Amino acid sequence: MSRQPSELSKLFAKIATETSHLAGRPITFILSMAIIAGWALSGPLFKFSDTWQLVINTGTTIITFLMVFIIQNSQNRDGAAIQAKLDELILVGKAANRFVGIEELTDEEIEELRNKCRARAKNDERQPVEAGTVE
Repeated sequence: MSRQPSELSKLFAKIATETSHLAGRPITFILSMAIIAGWALSGPLFKFSDTWQLVINTGTTIITFLMVFIIQNSQNRDGAAIQAKLDELILVGKAANRFVGIEELTDEEIEELRNKCRARAKNDERQPVEAGTVE
């Protein structure tokens, strides 16, 4: 029985997705450049004061801090979705089912599997690589 996501989780996922999509659009970059240009051009008006500098520093720090969590959430969901799709393809296709779940192996075990796959591709062998049996 699977657990249903909370309303807060659904809301955050929706906000994270929308924010990620907006952040990656060209208009967002252009708007950001316009804000920076406006700030830079206002320097003489504010005599390049500490407050003038603090405005841009504070703004960019807050936005960066928040975007770290938004981007990480989007990446986590994207990675999990891709992994689920790959697992489904493995299960319904002719690929070896033993590759399902290898994302939970250690970095060293995954690298060993990748090396075995590269060697097999180089030698064009048709023998399956055993997942989870890395020594």
